[in-house]
Amino acid sequence: PLERGLALLMHPDRDTRRHAAEAITAGLAPGLRTRAFIFNTLLADKSTDDRLRSYPTWITSRNLANQATDESVEALVDAVKRRYDIPQRWYTMKRKILGLPRLADYDRYASVAASEVLVEWAEARDMVLDSYASFSPELAALARRFFDERWIDAPLRPGKRPGAFCAYTVPSHHPYVFLNWTAKRNDVLTLAHELGHGLHGHLAREQGVFHQSTPLTLAETASVFGETVTFGRLLAATTDPQDRLALLAESIEGGIATVFRQTAMNRFEQAMHTARRDEGELSVDRFGDLWAETQSEMLGDSVEITDNYRSWWSYIPHFVGTPGYVYAYAYGQLLAMSVYHQYETQGSDFVPRYLHLLRAGGSMAPEDLGRIVGCDLADPGFWDGGLALLDAKVDQAEDAAAAAGRL
Repeated sequence: PLERGLALLMHPDRDTRRHAAEAITAGLAPGLRTRAFIFNTLLADKSTDDRLRSYPTWITSRNLANQATDESVEALVDAVKRRYDIPQRWYTMKRKILGLPRLADYDRYASVAASEVLVEWAEARDMVLDSYASFSPELAALARRFFDERWIDAPLRPGKRPGAFCAYTVPSHHPYVFLNWTAKRNDVLTLAHELGHGLHGHLAREQGVFHQSTPLTLAETASVFGETVTFGRLLAATTDPQDRLALLAESIEGGIATVFRQTAMNRFEQAMHTARRDEGELSVDRFGDLWAETQSEMLGDSVEITDNYRSWWSYIPHFVGTPGYVYAYAYGQLLAMSVYHQYETQGSDFVPRYLHLLRAGGSMAPEDLGRIVGCDLADPGFWDGGLALLDAKVDQAEDAAAAAGRL
């Protein structure tokens, strides 16, 4: 299945990765014309609907659903595109770390870890609680209740569904956190992330059932913030250069996938909606051209886009099921990182405003919620703070790789 093939792209053996990519492409090939027909039909339907409803752009309806203005979304996309040098710098460095003459598209997710570091549950709990306490004792006390009162389902069990998430119930009851604990170091960050969702939901209960949940674009604020605080402590406790490199690489590649890749996919959506309206029905090759162009814009010369990759647009369901949706991943991640940048700048003075933001839930529009913590979401410069955090991690990874003798 597709999921198994995609998972093999992280395999340490390059031939395994290449064969997995070839198998994915071969699996997509028989249905390409059918999927192109489906894409064309739904793109035309979207164009008609937008025209009848007098929406000025293809993405306006999605922005309205997300309670985001066209201007704030354009500011986000412009800010991310200006920093495409970040993924390009990382992948250029990764090629050297892996000792490859070139980095192909199927090499991007290869692990750089020399060994795997395991973390016991009790150690992870203490690390996450200490991280939250370093920011706000109030948040740490609430986070401790999730452990003490058994609001977290963490152990692996036969038949348990995969993944991790936080589930709200009703405002009169607490949220629950769902994990699959494997004791890998990244599980510590997942725990901090999902606890952030839980804390957000618990503090926002006073807003009632209709306004407890935030708009999609702000839903990741508390989770990524908590993950970022915990990452800082985890990195500080990691002294071996090889382990530091592996930890930083995981974080960088998560940021690239969420911020830069989703923005590049948004640019593909923009291109195909525009082309469908201007050119009429699009061929499989035309879709492949638009996909390769928008991916190459992000990757530059740092990654070779192979011919096999040209059809991979066709397996992403968001493009037709929820048009315009993908930028919300970048919006949420980068907003949370930019909020964290505010904390780094303001220190303890920032904490009360942040708690106010969490308690507000979804009771205000995103722009108004942003103003609570001094964020102007329509200002392209605002997003630069979060992007600077990603850039700094690439600097740290370069130092760790050099210290480990891998550059």
